Amino acid sequence: MTAAPETTVSAQFLGLLARDLPPDRLTTDPDVLAAHATDRSGTAPGGEPLAVVHARRTEDVTVTLRHAHALGVPVVPRGAGTGLSGGATAGDGVLVLGLSRMNRILDLSADDQLAVVEPGVITAELDRAAGAHGLRYAPDPASAALSTIGGNIATNAGGLRCAKYGVTRDSVLGLEAVLADGTVISTGRRTVKGVTGYDLTALLTGSEGTLAVITSATLRLRPVPVATATIAAYFASFEAAAEASYALARAGVEPALAELVDGPVLHAVDPALRERGAALLVVQCDGAGAAAEAAAVARLLGPLASTVEVTEDPAEAEALLSARRLALPALERLGRPLIEDIAVPRSRLAEAVREIRAISARHDVPVFTIAHAADGNLHPIIVVDRSLDRLPDAAWEAAGEIFALALRLGGTLTGEHGVGVLKRQWVAEELGPAAHALQRRIKEVFDPRGILNPGKAL
Repeated sequence: MTAAPETTVSAQFLGLLARDLPPDRLTTDPDVLAAHATDRSGTAPGGEPLAVVHARRTEDVTVTLRHAHALGVPVVPRGAGTGLSGGATAGDGVLVLGLSRMNRILDLSADDQLAVVEPGVITAELDRAAGAHGLRYAPDPASAALSTIGGNIATNAGGLRCAKYGVTRDSVLGLEAVLADGTVISTGRRTVKGVTGYDLTALLTGSEGTLAVITSATLRLRPVPVATATIAAYFASFEAAAEASYALARAGVEPALAELVDGPVLHAVDPALRERGAALLVVQCDGAGAAAEAAAVARLLGPLASTVEVTEDPAEAEALLSARRLALPALERLGRPLIEDIAVPRSRLAEAVREIRAISARHDVPVFTIAHAADGNLHPIIVVDRSLDRLPDAAWEAAGEIFALALRLGGTLTGEHGVGVLKRQWVAEELGPAAHALQRRIKEVFDPRGILNPGKAL
């Protein structure tokens, strides 16, 4: 009896990797495979990955992809696995290309205010290293203590400070990346300005590992602000807090962050917080004028909020922000979170909040909502029983209506988490047929055999 073609290809592929990679790079240990099959989304892909390659250098990536391309073996690039859309899930016959051990800061130039790092560098660790030079890495995803730079770039992660400093793409100057066939390319530059050729750096940023595998990034650093001031305001309703956040924009205030947390999330974090109000808005201003700007924010929020607190002390500021940073861990204790990531025009944030509440009531599905209020990015989170082997129909129907709501209000399906597998069925509706077809053709140019993160993003 002859072996099935798939089995023959898998055995040949593993044999080539075992031959050409250092012995500590390749593993087929079942416990390791299980740990690398899913990400923080909790999505179960079905089946078991073929193997995991723990890359330590660019050469490990080129060898792996060259053989995978030749044999048509699907490859899922992976960092820390903190993604929330299923983008790093890997099922039957898939090779996981782990990049978390490529974790060196290769260069940190205080003069040019940039760093060159490998993809496995933890976001917060880069920020700390920059801090020794009076600089910081501005993107601040809520998972900064766990997530890797490569994963942030793959999803174009946002975070708390993107209101003022932009999303990850705004801090990426250049990349080294490996194409599906093992070819190494360099994009971008070490300068702040540069428009030679098409902007491949921006294209790869947010491509969710479907076009190339990033092996190093040149990142822009910024000076640490000379001062910060933080305001926490509690409101009688989430809608009132959303309206107040837009009042700041109308007044011309540009905070470094403006974070909204609704009552159910506050209760999940700490019931005592929920007793203070039905919603919390935390605003942080930074720079030389931080104190004056914070005072203006407090004056604007005073007549609208139940209580307003202001501090310039960093420790007190972190305490005020803790309810936002602890939101997802608190909800994960309640069950499996289905974390949505829509964005709407800032002027329609309160309208979106009202309609999400109506969707929740209509489907009898509890929805916990947090938001990056300054840029209209909402995270309506449906929490379901972890023991269920599939998401309830009501949860999917509520999620579908939330996505439709975002598009109807002129927004988007995802502001920072990526499409992954959870939102693929709605992508064509947002992009439109012509743009969707063009993006598929771009994918074919970069990855003609379709081996890179198949079934994700598009």
